[in-house]
Amino acid sequence: MTAIGIASTGVYFPPQTENASSLAMKTGIPEEIIKEKFGLYEKHVADDHTHASDLAIRAAKAALEGFDPNKIDVVIYFGSPHKDYPVWSAANKIQHELGAKNAYAFETMSVSANFPITLKVAKDMLISDPSIQYILLAGGCKESTLIDYGNARSRFMFNFADGGAAALISRTTASNRILGSGFVTDGSFHHYVKVPAGGTVQPATHETINNRMHYIDVTDPLAMKEQLDPVSVRNFITAIEKALASSGYKVEDIDWILPLHTKKSMLLELLGRLGLREEQAIYLDHYGHMSALDPLIGFHFLKQHKPLKPGDLIVMVSAGTGYTWSSTVVEWIG
Repeated sequence: MTAIGIASTGVYFPPQTENASSLAMKTGIPEEIIKEKFGLYEKHVADDHTHASDLAIRAAKAALEGFDPNKIDVVIYFGSPHKDYPVWSAANKIQHELGAKNAYAFETMSVSANFPITLKVAKDMLISDPSIQYILLAGGCKESTLIDYGNARSRFMFNFADGGAAALISRTTASNRILGSGFVTDGSFHHYVKVPAGGTVQPATHETINNRMHYIDVTDPLAMKEQLDPVSVRNFITAIEKALASSGYKVEDIDWILPLHTKKSMLLELLGRLGLREEQAIYLDHYGHMSALDPLIGFHFLKQHKPLKPGDLIVMVSAGTGYTWSSTVVEWIG
């Protein structure tokens, strides 16, 4: 059987790690709380000379091992918007460095929600344009550098980590097929999380640098929590249910779930409401949160470490500040 699916995947993690003990010293949060409540034992961090595009390229090379890059028709960068330069396309560098001379390149962006969205974009492109055979999705993340540990409003985002992930999407994949997707956006959250300076609202100045305004900030953490807590898991489930319904399935059909890295309590609540066990999820507690990359990294590890069988239903789910919840379903064919 052939179908539009994920033909191959690749991941890359920089060798340097930061563990829960180090994060405890930086945040003032006890080490055991970081491990047990926040679900993070360690994460990878890149050096000063390695950037989001470099991480994406290394992952893409792993995904393309043994594959002729000249066969790639499209390159899509789906990774962190915090990349090498503020107004710049990483996709073009990736296309060039991989030698994908016949491909055109562009980027998609929905912060951490972006991989399930971009997977739908790639699938829909293959459906609508018969001339496209292969689409490379490549993403990098160096969001560990966005954290200001001196800012009490935002240092709870200490799980931001660095890495790269890539997937080659093909119309003739034998092992799996991409099914339906579901999304929820609530734009009333748009003002809470951002890097305050460096855009047109607050251009970079000596003052913005001195005031450390080029790191991620949360304008009102308590207000965001009060607004987000009642809807977050519900919107995860709504996005998942929409994706399943468009695929012809229901919640009880899920075999595996690949979530973004979030605090352990939220993961357990989500699993409980879906009727799933912890062992049915890939939880990145030794990697952290890498923007949009998490569900793809989960898929890569799922193939390596879990006993997949034909007919297994895999749900990728994520969420991005702003706020969008996203999900795409993949069926394992075998």
